[in-house]
Amino acid sequence: MMKRKSENQEIGNHVTRRGFAQTTLGIAAGSIAAPSVLTAAKTDLPMIVGEGDYRYQVHHQWAQLPSRFGWKTTHNVAVDSENRLYVIHEGNAGKEELQEPTIFVFNENGEFIQAFGTELDGGGHGIEIREENGEEFIYACGYLAVKTFAKYTLDGKIVWLKNAPMQSGVYADGEDANRKNDWGRDRFTPTNFAFLDDGDFFLADGYGSYYVHRYDADGNWKSCFGGAGEGNGKFDLPHGIWIDKRDNRGPEIIICDRAHNTVQRLDLNGQHLETLEGYGLPANADTFEDLMVIPELFARVSLLNGSNQVVAYLGDDIARIKEDQADGGFNIRKDESRWQNGKFIHPHDACFDADGNIFVAEWVATGRVSKLVRV
Repeated sequence: MMKRKSENQEIGNHVTRRGFAQTTLGIAAGSIAAPSVLTAAKTDLPMIVGEGDYRYQVHHQWAQLPSRFGWKTTHNVAVDSENRLYVIHEGNAGKEELQEPTIFVFNENGEFIQAFGTELDGGGHGIEIREENGEEFIYACGYLAVKTFAKYTLDGKIVWLKNAPMQSGVYADGEDANRKNDWGRDRFTPTNFAFLDDGDFFLADGYGSYYVHRYDADGNWKSCFGGAGEGNGKFDLPHGIWIDKRDNRGPEIIICDRAHNTVQRLDLNGQHLETLEGYGLPANADTFEDLMVIPELFARVSLLNGSNQVVAYLGDDIARIKEDQADGGFNIRKDESRWQNGKFIHPHDACFDADGNIFVAEWVATGRVSKLVRV
């Protein structure tokens, strides 16, 4: 039997290969002065993080599941037009007989509404919501042995479900039917979506081929760009993707090139425009007005202004996570007793709601979804 390779192993491999010191030095090189954090008398009280005009009250474990469910590793978050929150978690990887929902929905007060998405169980990863002709749809994908991506109605009905795009020519024979937990540049393990106004969308194969695929509105493959490499427009784990339509630009493609610890800007044809440095395993992106949010697995959330300058770091706990990694790696993510109020461990995704508040999903074993309410 092939040994399961999880996101934990993938992160560990990249950090070991490049050296954690290199990662943290890269963070320091792009840092601004450490933001102030207002402490509270009790650790269970909300904390204020950030600085200046970018201060947020942190509410950890904001999204509460009913007792019949339990978080596995939380991965991504998305918000619909009614400010309902959609959270995707990994599910029971390697335990197909348990078959549980991977997508949970909460109202604007954090109360549970519904659950679905058993077809992504064992590999739930990326999730986004898109409005199409007045109706909203969920796009979600699964990595590990799931190797698929799907479109859902907001109540969880599958519109279509698709596998590896064999016509791209970048995958091993039979990869569109492969459900083994194998990894490599000729494998399909997608991570995240980004949408264009003309109906097309992009899908990043962040753990597989390292290509970014372009599809039409019906999910038909059109083209791809990227692939593995060290140069501009090439990637080492293109984990997150977003279309940046803020003022005075683009639209442009944002790629969180995680193992390179960089964020790349590209045009809509995949041509390189700029590389932003100084991140610690950036995982995804989202925008609101002139702000862009970048969650970093080591171990903070960064806010950028319209000029892509960092204006605030939120929940920074890099030093402690660095120490944890040096002691054997990623132990805090498994031990909730060591989680600290106002501090992030491994932010894996972040998105804005309609009011500019931020939701953060963390890559921790028992799941955590926090809401950051702008002060």
